[in-house]
Amino acid sequence: MSISRLQQRDLVLFDLDGTLIDTAADMHSAMNQALKQLGFAEVTEPQIRQWVGKGTAKLCDSVLLHLTGQINPDQHQQLMQYYLACYTAGICIDSQPFTGVVPFLKFCQAQNLNMACVTNKPEALANTLLQQLELDHYFGLSLERRKPDPLPLQHAVNFFQTQPELTLMIGDSSNDVEAARNAGIDCIVMSYGYNHGEDIRTCHPQQVIDTLETLILE
Repeated sequence: MSISRLQQRDLVLFDLDGTLIDTAADMHSAMNQALKQLGFAEVTEPQIRQWVGKGTAKLCDSVLLHLTGQINPDQHQQLMQYYLACYTAGICIDSQPFTGVVPFLKFCQAQNLNMACVTNKPEALANTLLQQLELDHYFGLSLERRKPDPLPLQHAVNFFQTQPELTLMIGDSSNDVEAARNAGIDCIVMSYGYNHGEDIRTCHPQQVIDTLETLILE
């Protein structure tokens, strides 16, 4: 049984990477550019897909642990700096919305639902990506804070002057599930997303779906 109940919602919150947009290819390209500049070996796109989802710092942690077996603070700072520069320059070359995303955003807009993007991606990068893909106009608010902290979800609820029980979170990772639980908000997760290489079902989400268009047909 679906928990979406969109007719009873005021607000839908979305994670970005791995939920709305498949960004891994561009992150992979930027990371390898940064690694090359620093004299490190390259990593693969499947590895990046396993490591993303907890923010840039954690991504660089995973890369360095894989390549060197440790996290040297100076190397970490350098890698973050180079990676962010490379990613900013090529943030939307191969990134695209997942199948079903645009129809669902249009549906929510037609239903006059408020929508917000709640992401661990740096806010400037998130906004640039949404703008380049012409998705920014769907969202009345975009927030950056490290989930599973529930604060950005609670802030969005307050911003739109609604209640947790009238809000739905849509994400792809255990961070999204935990943040929603901590905020008292129902959460649906996507089966295709980035969950650090783990099966999303192991964190016992309320519902897992393969495409957002499923929710239109309910």
